[in-house]
Amino acid sequence: MLKEKLGKPPLFAIVGDFVAANLISSGFSPDIVVVDNKTLRADVEPVKHGLKEIKVSNEAATINAEAWIALRAAITLKRRVAIVVEGEEDLLVLPLLAEMPLGSVIAYGQPHEGLVVVTVSEEKREWARGFLNRMEMR
Repeated sequence: MLKEKLGKPPLFAIVGDFVAANLISSGFSPDIVVVDNKTLRADVEPVKHGLKEIKVSNEAATINAEAWIALRAAITLKRRVAIVVEGEEDLLVLPLLAEMPLGSVIAYGQPHEGLVVVTVSEEKREWARGFLNRMEMR
């Protein structure tokens, strides 16, 4: 049912190990996978995604330049890629939402709630950019 709803978006990204493992094993083919080899901060087996990997650092509760640049490259080059994060990937949904083409889809997990699927719209993109602009710079 989810596959039919998604159709063929310009880009499809999955953020999070649990969601990535489940969607990929269910036959989904994401363009971008963002994982940190953890679920609820506990180590897990790496997701078998079959994509070219880019390893980046990103501390918990942050979005650093290295991670954002890797995401931007994956979006711009439209290459199927897995961003493997040393640290934490949770907030990397925000730069994806701010940068992906309109109509793209991002799937991520909301702990103890379930799957969240967001279609990039102008309104959601502007919300993400505004949120990112209000974040503290280090």
